[in-house]
Amino acid sequence: MKKIYTICALSAASIAFAQIQKVEPAFWWKGMKNPEIQILIYGKDIANNEIEISNGIKPTDIQKVENPNYLFVTVNTNEIKDSSFKINLKKGKKNISSYTYELKQRKPNSTNRESFTSKDLMYLIMPDRFANGDEKNDSQPYLTEKVNRSLPNGRHGGDLRGIINNLDYLQNLGATAIWLTPVNEDNEKVYSYHGYAQTDLYKIDGRYGMNEEYQELSQKLNKRNMMLVMDYVTNHWGVSHWLIKDLPTKDWIHWSEDGDKGFKRSNYKITSQFDLNASEADKKLALDGWFDTSMPDINQSNPLVLKYLTQNAIWWIEYAELGGFRVDTYPYNDKEAMAIWAKAITDEYPKFNIVGETWLSSAVQISAWQKDSKTGEAANYNSNLPSVMDFPLYDELPKAIKEKEGWNNGMNRIYNSFTNDFLYPNINNVLVFFENHDTERWNEIFNDDPKAYKLAMTMISTVRGIPQIYYGSEIGMRGDKNKGGDADIRRDFPGGWISDKQNAFNVASQTSQQKEFYNFTQKLLNWRKSKDVIHKGKTKNFVPQNDVFVYFRYNEKETVMVVINNNEKEEVLDLKRFSEAIKSSTKGKEIITEKEISLKDNLIVPAKTSMIIELN
Repeated sequence: MKKIYTICALSAASIAFAQIQKVEPAFWWKGMKNPEIQILIYGKDIANNEIEISNGIKPTDIQKVENPNYLFVTVNTNEIKDSSFKINLKKGKKNISSYTYELKQRKPNSTNRESFTSKDLMYLIMPDRFANGDEKNDSQPYLTEKVNRSLPNGRHGGDLRGIINNLDYLQNLGATAIWLTPVNEDNEKVYSYHGYAQTDLYKIDGRYGMNEEYQELSQKLNKRNMMLVMDYVTNHWGVSHWLIKDLPTKDWIHWSEDGDKGFKRSNYKITSQFDLNASEADKKLALDGWFDTSMPDINQSNPLVLKYLTQNAIWWIEYAELGGFRVDTYPYNDKEAMAIWAKAITDEYPKFNIVGETWLSSAVQISAWQKDSKTGEAANYNSNLPSVMDFPLYDELPKAIKEKEGWNNGMNRIYNSFTNDFLYPNINNVLVFFENHDTERWNEIFNDDPKAYKLAMTMISTVRGIPQIYYGSEIGMRGDKNKGGDADIRRDFPGGWISDKQNAFNVASQTSQQKEFYNFTQKLLNWRKSKDVIHKGKTKNFVPQNDVFVYFRYNEKETVMVVINNNEKEEVLDLKRFSEAIKSSTKGKEIITEKEISLKDNLIVPAKTSMIIELN
């Protein structure tokens, strides 16, 4: 009895003292350009105690906040010779808790890592819907939502192992950069598969795998001269995030006093960011309002929040050897804070590319968000954001292909869109696409018409910028967002589950219709890989006639002629009109059919057909 009493007394004594429960980031690296690291230390009433660091290391700053469960300790890693040190929590002279903090060695040339550029094809995957490579992780006891493939908006079981198992498919298709929708922990009760309500920014969701598997995926992609692009979310977290449940400061998130438990929905009018005449109330609601009750809006203007987001982003780049970021809902963030965030990352990694989701309809508005933009400068702003998304082209492309030619209709829509290219400081670093995980499926709009798909694929693969496609488009996958909601545009890839009746990852087992989509895509994308003239060449546009748009990509060594015939009938082009681009060439090779094309007089272009001709 005396022994039991002693154990209980010791246990009670340990509970009476604060303990270090969580440290973020859990480790760091030596040799970073910015040698300072701010370490978040969490534990019950931890701020009521003293912090001591071993080896004689003196923190450059120790910051307490209104919540006594947090301490923010800053150290300069250049002043630390050892590969690890202890963070000791002391009550008087008594050491009550310790954490060993490791400083790892960076991988060689990490600073100058390559990132996605216009030479790449970005392939977007929603991991829960792509392939289930490990059924044992489908549900986790510590995560609320369990697997249920019968629920359209439920967890279906796709994971990182499923992607790793299908890297041959992705590489053979011609993809070089793989963008995954968020895979960090999202422990919301329902609808967690999309991952945008994250609850732990340093941990991969256990239903996708482990941090080590995420790193493994990236490393295996790198060995294939491919790369992993993380979908990073700075604007909002999940309401179940451990930091949200116990806020370090009340202004860690945007809290509306007249809202429902702090919640007030955004008006989504992000054009107010550059509206010099916008009312403060409207602008504040756009930026500080929440996307939904389950997604508290993060306050990037709080220096501790901004440092947390910056270090977390750098941690993932360094740990997982990433090749880029796509940042969700970029204009909803505090734009001044995000300029600091983007600069901190690109200062550390000069070649690192970050594309922001700039969902606006105007090229003037979108271009203002790209680094060194003259339109941004007119509003006294420089985002430091390297890349933006070409939403105007996305908006116009389906309209153009569905309608007949008019002054501003048909292919003239596309031409008019390209006339705004001068607004962008780096037009080759703009993401071009015709669908993604938030939009209607292209093949649904056009009822699985391969001709419409080929016109769109030809265009995004040959115009300036970085082409991006969405998983399954290359086999004709459909989905009706209007009727079935988001779940219907995020269907499971056929063959990703053992029980699937058909495996479209195996080209030999694809249906004839799937093969028509796939074969065209594969040939086009693999041709594009080595074409510097497409990646960085100049463009010469010819105003569309008879709903036929002709443009040329050219450099000092090579010229490629692209013809988009959107007409319902065959068109005969008088090639004299294009003599300034064709010059002395008399023939060329069409890259899909591999046929030789005479460029002497006329060119016959079949109805609803594209041609890509390499001039000799």
